[in-house]
Amino acid sequence: MKIKAGIVGGAGYTGGEMLRLLINHPSVDIAFVLSSSNEGNLVSAVHTDLIGDTDLRFSGELLQDIDVLFLCVGHGDAKKYLAANPVNPSVKIIDLSQDFRLKVNAGDAWIYGLPELNREAIKSANYIANPGCFATCIQLGLLPLAAAGLLKSEVHINATTGSTGAGQSPSATTHFSWRNNNLSVYKAFDHQHLNEIGESLLQADAGFNSSLNFIPQRGDFSRGILAAMYTETSLSAEELQKLYKDYYATHEFTHVSEKNIDLKQVVNTNKALVHVEKHGSKVFIVSIIDNLLKGASGQAVQNMNLMFGLPERQGLALKATAF
Repeated sequence: MKIKAGIVGGAGYTGGEMLRLLINHPSVDIAFVLSSSNEGNLVSAVHTDLIGDTDLRFSGELLQDIDVLFLCVGHGDAKKYLAANPVNPSVKIIDLSQDFRLKVNAGDAWIYGLPELNREAIKSANYIANPGCFATCIQLGLLPLAAAGLLKSEVHINATTGSTGAGQSPSATTHFSWRNNNLSVYKAFDHQHLNEIGESLLQADAGFNSSLNFIPQRGDFSRGILAAMYTETSLSAEELQKLYKDYYATHEFTHVSEKNIDLKQVVNTNKALVHVEKHGSKVFIVSIIDNLLKGASGQAVQNMNLMFGLPERQGLALKATAF
């Protein structure tokens, strides 16, 4: 029996990526794709790259006869949607917004869906709060240090994201003529993903209390996040390599590269790559992901695979753009 999946918010970037993944997932049938603004329209009329791949049409109705529901809606809208549209308790829910990521907002019912931190809890979860894209990339760079109790100094983070990270709705800072050949800083020291990063690092190390100095940037490319971080360490370069490789040895999608890394190695995949160097008394870490896949829809499918006992890589054997 295949898993019956429903998607709410299927017209945006994360909804589109969810469709692309699930249409080709061997263990999933898509029961419905809900979009109030596109009800009745062919999915391929909105996501034109899917012409010839599916005859699905957008629905305006939430069906209860499903196994898993993906919420690909805006921040603040997931909680409102579930309040207005009660879902059968037997249905597993994976929310891609930030509404349930923090324990203070969600309590213990929702599990934070970062497999590299919570894989075993995800396997038995009913409700998953999918991590943010910046948060995923940064946490994967810092978790091995936190888990070893070695994040004792403030951390400096500079991370750049592609334009799809801003969502599909147009704005002044996503307009091509502004974004192209441009670079800008936004929400310096105050990005909303800092809260979930802090919670995860505290989970990995109950004594964590170091400052996270995060400078987010808008890049002039479509997809991907590159985060560059540094902090103090007493470990040697060899010890750092071993620490990171040991931590990620059992994780399917996160890999430690001894060579420097670049975004094209991960764009269009669910992979994360991490590179670690020692400079004087500091450890320098670079981590990269595709913001729409490992940073959103790909990670959501990875979580679904874990929740339903499927091979973790199923439906996610994707090819990087490479050049």
